[in-house]
Amino acid sequence: MKTIHVVAAVICDSFNEKSKIFATARGYGDLKGGWEFPGGKVEAGETPQEALKREIMEELDTEISVGELIDTIEYDYPTFHLSMDCFWCEVVAGHLELKEAEAAKWLMKEQLDSVAWLPADVTLIDVIRACMK
Repeated sequence: MKTIHVVAAVICDSFNEKSKIFATARGYGDLKGGWEFPGGKVEAGETPQEALKREIMEELDTEISVGELIDTIEYDYPTFHLSMDCFWCEVVAGHLELKEAEAAKWLMKEQLDSVAWLPADVTLIDVIRACMK
């Protein structure tokens, strides 16, 4: 089975507070409408952090600071294996303008279960919840 290496930004209001996180609804493909953490594929020669900064600039026209690695999710979808490095991030400049997603929300800790997360992303929710205030 083909492995796809991606990165995901768990964008929070602040590295210190983590009182809310930013989630997007996928705007294309087989998983359209499912909620996820924004990000994308790591290109040849890029570090995961560089890929994440590039992807967020492309998808959301926003510059981010990449913090610590939360976890690496390994998940088998029907046609591929996903290896997803998930990092805490915060906005440095920009306004999180949706260029590919169909919707977005800032979610407080008690709202994390209010959206239909994609299967790989949902495995991270309990870890994120435990870190939020």
